[in-house]
Amino acid sequence: FIHYICSLVFTSCVALSFPQHLTKPLLAVAFLASFGSSMLYGYNLAVVNSPAQYIKDFYNETLLESHGLTPDGHLLTVLYSLTVSIFAIGGMTGALLVGRLVTKYGRKGTLVRSTALVFMGGALMGFSRWCRIPEMVIIGRFITGVHSGISLSVVPMYLGEIAPKNLRGFLGLVPSIHICLGVFIAQVLGLSEILGKEEHWPLLLSLVAVPTMVQLILLPWFPESPRYLLIERGDVHATIAALKWFRTKGNIQAEVEEMQEEQRSLSSMQTLSVCSLLMDSSVRWQVLTVAVVNIGMQLSGIDAIWFYTNDIFRNAGIPDPYIQYTTVGTGAIEVISGMLGCFTIERLGRRPLMIGGFLFMGLCCAGITVSVLFQPQLSYMRYISVGCVIGIIAGFCIGPAGVPFLITAELFKQSHRPAAYTVAGCLNWMSNFTIGFVFPFLEIATGPFCYLIFCAVCMGVAVYTFFIIPETKNKTFLEISQMFATKNEICEEELYPNSELKMALMNGYGTLDFHDKK
Repeated sequence: FIHYICSLVFTSCVALSFPQHLTKPLLAVAFLASFGSSMLYGYNLAVVNSPAQYIKDFYNETLLESHGLTPDGHLLTVLYSLTVSIFAIGGMTGALLVGRLVTKYGRKGTLVRSTALVFMGGALMGFSRWCRIPEMVIIGRFITGVHSGISLSVVPMYLGEIAPKNLRGFLGLVPSIHICLGVFIAQVLGLSEILGKEEHWPLLLSLVAVPTMVQLILLPWFPESPRYLLIERGDVHATIAALKWFRTKGNIQAEVEEMQEEQRSLSSMQTLSVCSLLMDSSVRWQVLTVAVVNIGMQLSGIDAIWFYTNDIFRNAGIPDPYIQYTTVGTGAIEVISGMLGCFTIERLGRRPLMIGGFLFMGLCCAGITVSVLFQPQLSYMRYISVGCVIGIIAGFCIGPAGVPFLITAELFKQSHRPAAYTVAGCLNWMSNFTIGFVFPFLEIATGPFCYLIFCAVCMGVAVYTFFIIPETKNKTFLEISQMFATKNEICEEELYPNSELKMALMNGYGTLDFHDKK
């Protein structure tokens, strides 16, 4: 119901913002791919927050029943931190598989096949309490993490390749809206009046299977990525059919010619492996950029906020009965902020959203440290602390939540893109795991000063974006490669090694004729 209402609002805004350029098939596939994949990532990030105490009690009871052990608070904290962070280990495993999967099965094909993982993980978590096996929760979280690791890279890759260049930013941020929506839905369902009860927490964890079922039923009816079909498979007729399905109107000749131009530049080059990508000097700065923005988005502190929202608000002095409602309020702000970023990215560009988002997050991280330090003397500081938490979430969802995944697609040509997403995903999930596992102990050791570390990371990424990352709005993939050519010290002949090859032009019947380039 929540997703339906948000979809109506979103669709209305889309109709007003892009009346002539965005087709219904494009919007439908963006929603469907994100609904059954990206939304589950956000849901799994936040779903363990509400039933945290119930999960710890379950571990305590089963360890006593099975092994006669009575674990102390430290051991329970370690087990719960493992439950939270094992999701990221699964995500990193999934990210390592992305390159091979998308090359073998395609973008859409990989999304459809990976749905089996959600059903496996959801079943393990759903029946864990009934079976009295705590390992089922941890294994289930790992398996759903593998799915999220795959889909978090494949969905933006798929949408980036099917979108026309003037809508690539907009469609590229649709998954980030669904991530925020997934967090919000997890927070709402985790309320004590709904599923936030001790007997319902396995159901809360296993609900991930519902949106995945919808995706599994509907997504196979949509076409594969036209760029994948033409550049990697060489299937011209399937490419034209897919483009006509996604565009419905207009001349697709220019788009096919741009794909063929990229295909000519890659005709002697196979899809690169991760090692080849890292050794390729022609994309040195692109790889460094992907590493900085993906590590930065996770080490910005946002995962600490999502994983441990209730604890943060409790430490800020919010009374326990009101914490869950405050958390839901932050989730609503996430969705609104994500939509704001989505509808402004094609006007403002990628750089302003990244720079502004990280700068604002850095200021709010510093604000949390100051407010917590002065809270014993000034009671109103608790509200400033809560405001800073909300500010971190809003700043993140406006730009840093989605732009790193989008520019990973934009900075690389077809041969480099799968390996680039593998690198980006591994770094992203490795950082996610580090924060999820280390944050409770970091907070114990450093207190509120831990947020100054996040502040430094945010400021560093903002500075890097300002000086290094060019604006990629409304640029083709080859034009973006040219923008990095000077930094990478490569000449035009290296960028277009096969420029003497023949060029294909479309005739009026939707087929391709080949003519010598004059």
